[in-house]
Amino acid sequence: MNDDAAANAAGPADEVAQICRDLIRIDTSNYGDGSGPGEREAADYVVGLLNEVGLEPQVTESDPGRTSVVVRTPGRDRSRPGLVLHGHLDVVPAEADDWQVDPFAAEERDGCIWGRGAVDMKDMDAMLLANLRYLERSGEQPPRDIVWAFFADEEAGGIKGARHVVQTHPEWFEGCTEAISEVGGFSVMLPDAATGAQTRAYLLQTAEKGIAWLRLRAHGRAGHGSVPNAQNAVVRLAEAITRIHAHRWPRTYIASVAQLFDEVAAITGAEADRADPEPFLAQLGGARPFVEATLADSANFTMLASGYKHNVVPQTATASLDCRFLPGHGEELLQTIEDLAGEYVDVEVLHQDVSLEAPFETDIVDSMRKALLKEDPGAHVLPYCLSGGTDNKHLSRLDITGYGFAPLRLPGDLDFVGMFHGIDERVPVDSVEFGARVLQRLIADC
Repeated sequence: MNDDAAANAAGPADEVAQICRDLIRIDTSNYGDGSGPGEREAADYVVGLLNEVGLEPQVTESDPGRTSVVVRTPGRDRSRPGLVLHGHLDVVPAEADDWQVDPFAAEERDGCIWGRGAVDMKDMDAMLLANLRYLERSGEQPPRDIVWAFFADEEAGGIKGARHVVQTHPEWFEGCTEAISEVGGFSVMLPDAATGAQTRAYLLQTAEKGIAWLRLRAHGRAGHGSVPNAQNAVVRLAEAITRIHAHRWPRTYIASVAQLFDEVAAITGAEADRADPEPFLAQLGGARPFVEATLADSANFTMLASGYKHNVVPQTATASLDCRFLPGHGEELLQTIEDLAGEYVDVEVLHQDVSLEAPFETDIVDSMRKALLKEDPGAHVLPYCLSGGTDNKHLSRLDITGYGFAPLRLPGDLDFVGMFHGIDERVPVDSVEFGARVLQRLIADC
């Protein structure tokens, strides 16, 4: 395409909001048990957008309907290591009765796009698609090869999505050394001790906790509900739950959290005492839950199951436990859970995946920082650890270093962290357009 045509090509920010709305309207709820609509319709939509600009992406399915899409675009210098930009097409389920709007209608209200996936992570999918389409329409080439991936099944651990793709088609990522995906690059407002005003900071994800999804199974003696039973499996499970819930995991500051702590303290003038992080946490506003969860390992009970009749004491009772551990803590966490569960309760590992930590002082982080500051001069860019997990875990098996960078300039009063897997999930239209522009700058400089 000639220079005039490139200049006239619609920019990524011009169509990103519409792509985001279109994706939200495709229900890709992932129930984690093999049920649900799958990702095929969303994947077909992605393929259609890419075919429209002349691209022929690779499509693969782990099971019927569990569809992932991958395409590589060549860079100007193909001798350089490649970059992976990726998102996931599935979302967690939404109970429509709990919402103010239909969670799959993508209604625009109060300047926001509402719907399941608005922040996790069809907004980022839309930013990636809008930028990829712009590159193809304009004829521009990024500095190096980019692999663009849209995975299935991230919300259930990525087994049928990113892990399947990495295991069956590692050649699609050949030569890639770095990756960028979700849950980093969003803004928080901090009080600036130097000026007395509020200043904006963007949290760039350089680490993420590991995952251990466990099932506790308590064993006891079955019997009649009218007869005292000292070997009641329900009681034994309840006692194990109480012990695990009461456990206080020791505080640990990994490198990314320690740097965030120090830099926030320097900006805000908060007391920099790691033995008492409350003054530091109090400055973080809505981002506090994410950050506080990275000061220690964690274990949260999410489901219970037991019995089949009111007057029958069951022989077994089960509970589901979602554990997240900091780098290097996986074995220690599992041993702690087993010790706390006690002799009558078995601990079964249903899914386990690695923790990650990447360096902050790198060329790709410098490129992310420059792209942000071009759109928001004077802001701060800080590292942080994600309390959850991303598909970067699976790419790490190919020695690809992952970061989280879905850039969003957010209103200070928006409970962004609460949107993840919450009700009334929504994202401001101007935040998505901002993110598309930032990614456009990053892609041009990566």
